[in-house]
Amino acid sequence: MNIAVLLKQVPDTTAKITISDGKVDENSVSKWSMSPYDEYALESGLQLKEATGGNLIAITCGPERAKKMLTDAAAVGADTLVHISDDGVSDSTHVQKLLTAAVKKFDSHVVLCGKQAADTNGGSTGPGVAELLDAACVTLVSEVNFSEGNFTTIRPSNSGTEKVIVNGLSVFAFDKGSSELRRPNVRGIMMAKKKPVESITSGDLGVNLDPSNVKMNSQNPPPEKPAGQKFEGAEYVNEVVSKLRNEANVI
Repeated sequence: MNIAVLLKQVPDTTAKITISDGKVDENSVSKWSMSPYDEYALESGLQLKEATGGNLIAITCGPERAKKMLTDAAAVGADTLVHISDDGVSDSTHVQKLLTAAVKKFDSHVVLCGKQAADTNGGSTGPGVAELLDAACVTLVSEVNFSEGNFTTIRPSNSGTEKVIVNGLSVFAFDKGSSELRRPNVRGIMMAKKKPVESITSGDLGVNLDPSNVKMNSQNPPPEKPAGQKFEGAEYVNEVVSKLRNEANVI
């Protein structure tokens, strides 16, 4: 079984984001990391690999620096590393086309990804790729298992949790799971450094990137929060209660 895991490199949650000339200044981002929900997709992919003896293919579409994330995936067990150049990519539909073509190129039987990226929070990659593949799609997945030709997934429902069983080519978009994420050890890191990253372009995949229908005028940072207020002493109880009730509307 070929298991494709779609990964995205995003600014680390602790990194400071700077806006320059109306757009995010990526050069100012001090640290880049794998999108958190993608980490759970990768962990589930590793578990499927171990259970089925399959081949885990880590795929990303992004700039040259994204190769470092693929090497990190190899350090915990990814077998094949695929980097798709983002030259000419200007919106999410382009990314979905390229990822879909890569999934087909490597003859994948199942596709795992995060439910949304930590930078855009768009949530369109999983459903978009599934649509292009004409595959089943289950979102908000926390667990997936394979048995007797079927994939069994666990996801939340209005009454608690529900079990969804599908077969054939499927795309699973992961929420935070209960499994502990594995971290690379020294041996894994050293072996990953020797693993090649296959770099491909839209031309290699036979994908024509049409002009984007999306136009971004500008990006702006969120407004700064007003300074907090601090009260010490019993004499402020009435004032604090009044502010909580009339200003914060929490009581």
